[in-house]
Amino acid sequence: MTRTLTKTVALVGMMGAGKSAVGKALAERLNVAFLDSDQEIEAASNLSIAEIFARYGEPFFREKESQVIERLLVGKPGILSTGGGAFLAEGNRKNMSELGVSLWLNAEPDVLWNRVKHKTTRPLLQTENPYQTLVDIYTARTPIYALADVQVSSDGETEIPEMVDRVIDVLEQHDGIFEG
Repeated sequence: MTRTLTKTVALVGMMGAGKSAVGKALAERLNVAFLDSDQEIEAASNLSIAEIFARYGEPFFREKESQVIERLLVGKPGILSTGGGAFLAEGNRKNMSELGVSLWLNAEPDVLWNRVKHKTTRPLLQTENPYQTLVDIYTARTPIYALADVQVSSDGETEIPEMVDRVIDVLEQHDGIFEG
């Protein structure tokens, strides 16, 4: 069955939820572009996300993130991976739902921790107890992520091709995402 994406699917969720890995595979399966808001911000600023946070602070980063996300949503439909905090901003949530569709990849803290514990590129986890910080962030953000248009659980055991199947199944049940 040939599916044509009619709007951009914005993947939201915690760091380590699989937004990039699942997003790339989903984009390939649907034959559309994969976009990553963090990569776009890094390319535009010629700085890493960690450097932007350190140099200019989180509020500056969030402002740039919102600008990039809106620009990417109004382009040709594709798959957009967003940073873990992007969906917290009401303006981003509104844009994702009105200009595209927001999809929450929901993974439990232990799954997330297994995926991010060895990475040094997570500025929010540069704390004395990064696991507890991750749990605290997850607890605070879950009610907001639950506002996404659709949700798919990421259990840490399901392989990427099966996750892509799950995402497509959920998207097919949401009106107006595919034509054909």
